[in-house]
Amino acid sequence: MKTKILDKTGKAGKEIEMPKNFDAKIRVDILAKVFEAMKRWQPTGAKIGAGAGYSASGILRHRRHVWKTTYGRGISRVPRKIFSRSGSQFNWEGATIASARGGRKAHPPKAWKNLFKKINKKEFKIAFDSGLAGSVNPELIEKKYGVKTPGAVVIGSDVLEIKSKDFFELMKKIFGDKVLKKKSIRAGKGKRRGRKYKSNAGLLVVIGSEEKMKRKGVDVVNVNELKISDLAPNGIPGRFVVYTEKAIKEIGELK
Repeated sequence: MKTKILDKTGKAGKEIEMPKNFDAKIRVDILAKVFEAMKRWQPTGAKIGAGAGYSASGILRHRRHVWKTTYGRGISRVPRKIFSRSGSQFNWEGATIASARGGRKAHPPKAWKNLFKKINKKEFKIAFDSGLAGSVNPELIEKKYGVKTPGAVVIGSDVLEIKSKDFFELMKKIFGDKVLKKKSIRAGKGKRRGRKYKSNAGLLVVIGSEEKMKRKGVDVVNVNELKISDLAPNGIPGRFVVYTEKAIKEIGELK
């Protein structure tokens, strides 16, 4: 795959050969598998003794002439709380067990459970190359965002030094108006569940390990810090990505 380097005015300059990573076969299944395994879940678990923090007699007995017997009452042998009593007559209600109201959970989450999954090195390499190939595949990007792109977009180092206004005008010429991150209030119950706001992925700018750039409204990542979640934020290949010439050279040197 060959592409031309764009200067700060948007004109195409010299042509370069893209690394083999960008020509890799896109394995959507492996990419989704690795993306899911790389998620960092918060360990959760039920408190020991939860749902049994009160006094409830053990399994009741069906026998004659025994204290607290349930013989002849037609009720099951489950642990019960005593609400009131009159002589040898008791007012019970089922408690503690999972099938009773207010009882413990049958199979609560375990805090000791290992939430992290190991990833095969070959699968990780395939997933990473699939993310790179998806970022330069115009068909996948058009299917995902509804915008036609030229494919691989590579810029020179001089573009990093221009003003933000000129930089965004250049990016909008290439990708359209969806390059900027937009934050909005979520519709529905999610507002009450700790996820009031939602945001689109926006543009990703991949720069060399020694290059620097700060832009509000876009994601900027050095090659040595590039992750699969950057190239495919939701585990699906295809994202607006711009690479610098130095970044392309360093990606070709990756093993």
